[in-house]
Amino acid sequence: MSEVRWTAAERRHMELLAKSLVETCMRNSCLEDLHAGTFPDSEVGDFSDVKVVSPYGEIPWARLSRISNEEMKALMIEVVDRVFTYLLYPEELSGLRSAARWNRPQLDRNLMKAVRRRQAAKRLHRT
Repeated sequence: MSEVRWTAAERRHMELLAKSLVETCMRNSCLEDLHAGTFPDSEVGDFSDVKVVSPYGEIPWARLSRISNEEMKALMIEVVDRVFTYLLYPEELSGLRSAARWNRPQLDRNLMKAVRRRQAAKRLHRT
């Protein structure tokens, strides 16, 4: 299977659709609650000087989980529900607000590795 070729107009449409989907389905979700609050500064720049004090001792910033399992589960449920709603009503929900100023989307390297693996597996099963 060869790689999909998009026209410039189709590619631009997909870029805008990706931005709209993320803006609609991720922004203003419970992710915003997780993002709220004070983020620490690092005097040295790599956060090796930042530690969280817990009842069980200090936790270096680099080893700290910044989202709990419960928060992650709630986020994933909300985002799946929002994406599902978006996919059912794309015309009503598409359109850019602040996302119009975001960077243009790029293909994700890790996902493209999965795409290529799956394309290769399909080729093997067809022969």
